[in-house]
Amino acid sequence: MRILGIDPGSKATGYGFIEQQGNRLVHLDNGAIFTQSKDPLAVRLQRIYQELIGLIKKYRPDAVAVEQVFMAKNPASALKLGHARGVALLAGINADLPVAEYSALQVKSSVVGYGRAGKHQVQQMTRTLLNLPEIAQEDAADALAVAICHAHSHHLAAQVERNNHLLQEKRR
Repeated sequence: MRILGIDPGSKATGYGFIEQQGNRLVHLDNGAIFTQSKDPLAVRLQRIYQELIGLIKKYRPDAVAVEQVFMAKNPASALKLGHARGVALLAGINADLPVAEYSALQVKSSVVGYGRAGKHQVQQMTRTLLNLPEIAQEDAADALAVAICHAHSHHLAAQVERNNHLLQEKRR
């Protein structure tokens, strides 16, 4: 399973592609889409959308995972972040991909084992889990962490579904 993780932002939207091969997670690519704060918001959102669509076409993921907005410094920032998040969701759904959403707490718990972990801890663990040669840029590391969270969550959900199916078969 190939997963695109997205850490949305109006100034920088992080992305990370991983592939789940059995129990292994393999890093494919990561980076960030940067926009100019002097540009109108609509132009910035268009750039994020177009870049994400281009990346989806290039890497052809099986699923998209997006970090949920949990806080912002002020209402205007929260709105801009919400718009960027909406564009990320739209890019995934318009590509006919399943889209999952995870809170920062879920992502950090899945990757670091502690929901209140700092940015540096997330960067270190994504480097370790994906055997990266160096620490990824902050937004890209967050996006990789979202993808890792989805890989773990999807794997657990599939395991629970298999176990439920086996229980139902036994009862028959």
